[in-house]
Amino acid sequence: MSDSKKNQLKKTLGLSFNIAVLIGGTIGVGILRTPGTIAGLLDNYWLIIASWLFGGLFVLIGANSYAELATMLPKAGGSYNYIKRAFGDYAGFLSGWFDYITNAIPPAFYCIVISEYIIILFPFLGNYSSVIAISLLVAFVLLHLSGVKNGSAFQQITSFLKVICFVCLVVACFMYSGVKVPVIEKDNSFFQIGLLFGIFKSLQLIIGTYNGWNSVCFFAEENDDPGKNIPRSLYSGVLLVIAIYVLLNLAFFHVLSLETIAKSNLAAAEVASIIFGKNGAAIVIVISIFSLISILNAFMMIPPRILFGLSRDGFFIEKGTKVNKGGTPIIALLVSSLFSLFLICIGSFEVLFSFAAFTSVIVWGLAYFSLLKLRTSEPDLPRPYRSKFHPWLTILAIIVSLALLVGFVYSDPKGFGIIVVITLISYPLFLILKRRK
Repeated sequence: MSDSKKNQLKKTLGLSFNIAVLIGGTIGVGILRTPGTIAGLLDNYWLIIASWLFGGLFVLIGANSYAELATMLPKAGGSYNYIKRAFGDYAGFLSGWFDYITNAIPPAFYCIVISEYIIILFPFLGNYSSVIAISLLVAFVLLHLSGVKNGSAFQQITSFLKVICFVCLVVACFMYSGVKVPVIEKDNSFFQIGLLFGIFKSLQLIIGTYNGWNSVCFFAEENDDPGKNIPRSLYSGVLLVIAIYVLLNLAFFHVLSLETIAKSNLAAAEVASIIFGKNGAAIVIVISIFSLISILNAFMMIPPRILFGLSRDGFFIEKGTKVNKGGTPIIALLVSSLFSLFLICIGSFEVLFSFAAFTSVIVWGLAYFSLLKLRTSEPDLPRPYRSKFHPWLTILAIIVSLALLVGFVYSDPKGFGIIVVITLISYPLFLILKRRK
């Protein structure tokens, strides 16, 4: 009994942390880098803005479903708890590990990218990229070993600074009056195969930049009032992210032509160099570092919560449920950090990273299905929050998820191949774990 109490997560997180982890876990360098790629794919101003709005609305409809699921089953690990409850152990196991891999890859990626940006600012550190990346990882492991409160405080500070940085960049762009928004002719060949490919590829990138919008659900078990805090933070956080993303795109187009943005690998740097002169690129790099530190902190906290939940249900080692005095799932954190260290050392996780949007849409879609199933199979489950316009908005979220999935298979068959391989390997592993259990 004492052991089970010792291995419980502490209810120390509130509304401000929820909003901070949603913003911190969502807004990264993707929004600074992807506008150029998307402009090249779509080549239409209104289509680009519509795509960002579409991605945001899809996520907002998803937040409506997740608000009910996370308050109904406020457990560590998020999505897989709902899928397991609705469709059984194997569905929970598969979706849990999909979710874990999706969320465990980013910390290594962010450590490497931060180290690259630091070297751009300080070129004399050029030979120490791996050392800086590993040092960052170790520093964040130590921060989170010290307790959930320290990680939470750091998340709130860095997320606030991140929003301030992006707001300042948007305001600076709109105050700039050197270039007018170009008049862009509408492309009449909307149903061309090339454009359809561009739309789905762009949506895959956009969904990737929105990835992390449901971060609050991973911490539901540690929330002091999940019934109220989770719905509030999901809606307010997602709306804030949509506003920042759309305004940034509008701001970039206010300064540069679509053609110029389409040729840029880092559109934000091009924009800043025009507004701030030769120091512009350095300003964007500083904003990028702030963004990445905030998102790295969030993704140092998320995978251990999924691994903790999986361990508790017998889908990983029993020691994965060990919690230290500060409320951190210590073994789950160390295992996830070792995985990140491995990826930093081999430095070849881009292929895995590319399928994040795939797995996210699969897991989200299964979660929406589980909401429909649990409404009929367990109508008496306590539901502190009920999703609006049920079941229609949930069905809409499922239809859009399926359409996106088909589009992603069409535009990224390699990513789909990885999904198929992982799925085939998963069932024998599940049977072995079930026997052990």
